[in-house]
Amino acid sequence: MSEILTKPTEKKKKKSTAISDVRYACAVGATNTVVAIKGAVPIANCSPGCQLKTTAMLTFENGFQGSVAAGGGNMPSANSTENDIVFGGIKTLDQLIKSTIKIYDGDLFVVLTGCTGELIGDNVPDLVSKYQKAGYPIVYANTAGFKGNNLFGHEEVVDAIIDQYVGEYKGRKKKGLVNLWFETPYYNQNWRGDYQELARILRGAGLEVNVLFGPENPGVEAWKKIPKAQFNLVVSPWVGVRNAEHLEKKYNQPFLHIPEIPVGEEATAKFIRQVVEFAGIDNKKAEEFIKQEASIYYYYLEHFSEFFAEYWYGMPSEFAIVADASYALAYSKFLADQIGLIPKRVVITDNTPEKFRPAISEYFKNNISEGVSIDVDFVEDGYIAEQLVDSVEFTGGKPLILASSWELTLAEKKQALFFEITTPSSETLIINRTHIGYRGALQFLERIYSASVGGK
Repeated sequence: MSEILTKPTEKKKKKSTAISDVRYACAVGATNTVVAIKGAVPIANCSPGCQLKTTAMLTFENGFQGSVAAGGGNMPSANSTENDIVFGGIKTLDQLIKSTIKIYDGDLFVVLTGCTGELIGDNVPDLVSKYQKAGYPIVYANTAGFKGNNLFGHEEVVDAIIDQYVGEYKGRKKKGLVNLWFETPYYNQNWRGDYQELARILRGAGLEVNVLFGPENPGVEAWKKIPKAQFNLVVSPWVGVRNAEHLEKKYNQPFLHIPEIPVGEEATAKFIRQVVEFAGIDNKKAEEFIKQEASIYYYYLEHFSEFFAEYWYGMPSEFAIVADASYALAYSKFLADQIGLIPKRVVITDNTPEKFRPAISEYFKNNISEGVSIDVDFVEDGYIAEQLVDSVEFTGGKPLILASSWELTLAEKKQALFFEITTPSSETLIINRTHIGYRGALQFLERIYSASVGGK
């Protein structure tokens, strides 16, 4: 009896859900989605530390992208305190909305609710509806961090603006007009340059492009044009698909989903032809554009080939990638199919929804390049991601590692060439850069092989 009483009780160990070295911000980081729309003002209904951390992760410690207007340190925030948690924060938010509307000459205001407001049950929809009825251009989005990351928050904000601001539409669609759904603003440090390059390519193919984010976004009027477009174009393995499905139901508007961001001549030409065929427009202009761009692209590659023929023996032949699904796929395809490098490890860190993972895994097994197949790992925990890459035995000389700032020490240990291609990116300043399409691919090659020559 005494043995039974003194024997320790065996408890079932709970699986930890904590992760280290995170590669994204929480859902309320979608305030940056709002900042990326000219004339739009985010209003963060959250604690003071929330915006400080998301701004640091997505702008400052991510290529030092900076911010404008109501972004960064100028972003309106409720800065919820213990008093708001105990007695409710709706009065604080109400005062913040009034002050923001008074101070900022915004064309659209977006209230994003963080964990605090949603946990205590503040009735944000009811508050915002009062301003909407009064004629103010304002919407709300539920973006509590416990619901998901900033990619999830991005999709929440997009749907909120469509439903509460764009509204209903029964008019005609304009043939050749396409809504571009592409990268999550501020998440990838090259997003601004990438948007410009992809829009340039689509225009070159003969399409009219409705750019919803970034330097070529004309403002909120672009969002009012969304229902008028012939179709929606989603260029991403998964982010934006949910929004396109919503638009299909709401406006009877078809969408084309292309998982692979095009990098290099072959991928970009294929991308253009696929979009033009879906649009059903005359392909003459597109083919002329492809011919012209290919001529310029291969002109530079021919000159590059002299360098490569001389120094190929010192160049990397194997690579590993730790990144979000979009760039893990795009860069792996380019490096393997066009440059001939061998992928040794691919780790996707953006918490890709389960329903998209089989298709992405299949792509890496059968569509990266002829005779090339690799199993992809979906891992959020930075420690585990690092261990996976550390376990790789590179056999082809100096390897190439494409990842985040978290992998810098590992790359030094592996004596690898190293580039930051995903969040966080604290070793690189980005003003205007792209690694996609025709022009971006050449810049990408410059980075890789300049580092090879320089021994970094």
